[in-house]
Amino acid sequence: MSGAARRLAHRLVAVLGGLALASCPSRAEAHLVTTGLGPLYDGLLHVALTPEDLVPVLALALLAGLRGVAHGRRALFVLPAAWLLGGVIGLTVHGGVSSSWTALSFVLLGGLVASDARLPMGATTLVAALLGLGHGYLNGASLAGPGPGAVGLLGVVAAVFTLVALTASFVVPLRAVWARVVVRVAGSWIAAIGLLLIGWAIRSGA
Repeated sequence: MSGAARRLAHRLVAVLGGLALASCPSRAEAHLVTTGLGPLYDGLLHVALTPEDLVPVLALALLAGLRGVAHGRRALFVLPAAWLLGGVIGLTVHGGVSSSWTALSFVLLGGLVASDARLPMGATTLVAALLGLGHGYLNGASLAGPGPGAVGLLGVVAAVFTLVALTASFVVPLRAVWARVVVRVAGSWIAAIGLLLIGWAIRSGA
């Protein structure tokens, strides 16, 4: 691996390590950040400032990008649509989601990226749909009642769409072996964060 690749890998490790520390609550609860610019912008900013949503979205985009343009496009449309559906359900059916869901999504997606899993299109679609439904439900439940509501959810979905589009479009053109290895290293660290979350949940429940 070249020096540039090592530096990039080290930066990814530092960023993901920080996200690991920020992602260790005993429960996964989505707290919407107030920007003062209205509920739509609150929703847009929420994803960027919530590691338990941000990391799985990036992981799915990395996975789809490794598989090529068709998978990237499928994830780009399926994930936001499922997120919106899950959010609407969460808005009407109140309830929390335990941190085990977040941890499992980290481990599953990170492991798939790390192994450069050659998923068929149907599997990519299923993973994107499950991820969107689960995290969308969590967001919707947190937005229910007084607050941003459905408009905030639309902001969240728009942010998810944008993140997948940007990240997948960055990964799809990568052909150099070292560049794809760096992406896979990022996946291994995402999986490691998930294992850390599982260990933290077990320890907290003891």
